[in-house]
Amino acid sequence: MSALKDVVVLDLTHMLSGPYGAMLLSDMGARTIKVEPPGAGEGTRQLLANSPDYARQGMGAYFLTLNRGKESVCIDLKSEVGQGVFHDLVRHADVVIDNFSVGVTRRLNIDHATLSAINPRIVTCSITGFGETGPDIDRPAFDQVVQGMGGGMSITGFPDSPPLRSGIPIGDLGGGMFGVMGILAALVARQSTGQGQHVDISMLDVQISMLNYMATMHLMSGHIPERIGNSHFVHVPYNAYRTRNGHIIVACIGDAFFAKFREVLPLQLLQEERYLKQPARYADKALIDEAIQQALVEEDSEVWLAKLRAARIPCAPVNDFAQALNDPQVLSRGMVIEVPLPEGGTVRMPGNPVKLSGDAPGATFTAPPTLGQHSDTVLSSLLDYTPDRIAELRAGRVIG
Repeated sequence: MSALKDVVVLDLTHMLSGPYGAMLLSDMGARTIKVEPPGAGEGTRQLLANSPDYARQGMGAYFLTLNRGKESVCIDLKSEVGQGVFHDLVRHADVVIDNFSVGVTRRLNIDHATLSAINPRIVTCSITGFGETGPDIDRPAFDQVVQGMGGGMSITGFPDSPPLRSGIPIGDLGGGMFGVMGILAALVARQSTGQGQHVDISMLDVQISMLNYMATMHLMSGHIPERIGNSHFVHVPYNAYRTRNGHIIVACIGDAFFAKFREVLPLQLLQEERYLKQPARYADKALIDEAIQQALVEEDSEVWLAKLRAARIPCAPVNDFAQALNDPQVLSRGMVIEVPLPEGGTVRMPGNPVKLSGDAPGATFTAPPTLGQHSDTVLSSLLDYTPDRIAELRAGRVIG
């Protein structure tokens, strides 16, 4: 994808929320330069790096996935000279993204106020647990912390079970996604104002935003929603049901789908005329779900899904990872890609979900970088540093 081909991003991120956001920018064509500390580099370089199952060429799955398509430059940002090198990069950049704790960018002289004095067009983005204002800005936070505080965990799970976090790290991933949205909005605004700005993303804010209409319902009524498993608080039947060889989703949203469903599953109970209207179905939700479950467990998932699809009733298998990543629809959309490795070979990983009509088909991705792989190239081509200057910085351990 080349939509952002003229955008230069300086990626100061680590772990998941920030790297995921920077990965999305890279996937959309931005030149993304990962700025890492000399020595061990960014923290996730070491994560799973020695795993026989989850590493390739000394890089674990975290780093391989989140840093595809990026360049790596090692700069010691704790040194005054290193900060000067970074400031030179900022003069040629459009975006600086980080997910440091609040206050770190100021201590390193790389906060928005400092960088905008160097390049007034720079867009900076900081993704933090709680944002840069309010009473909790100094609290550390990771994915499950904001999932817990954001309310979503309280409605995830079954009534008789403890709260559950989302199976995917939606706190981290949500922070990265909203960071990208903010960056793109700031870049669009810059076209008319000529000025960059700072994007302040709180992972907790994102979790609250994603409560969406359910939060509005609570604020209107005062009612606190409870855990209801895989069912719905309005629609019936709407649930995950066990079959003879797995689980399937049936989602009858509205009366019209239910009328079709009772033809696919002609249980005597479902034929009662009153159940053609939602209020009666919802009043007998437990009874209806139990009857459906008893019937569906008698056949394989594939049998029921074929019948439901023929009737155009919303349905799906509950796929494990192997099934999901081999689904024909997923594969046809390029959502499993081959990414090259630095020393040859490839590794498969999820693709880019953003499809733009102006892009050529068959997007390619470059390998995740080895530590400091592009230090010389970036400093010479982007900043016109001479070989002697680069050698001097390397001798002083300012770059790696």
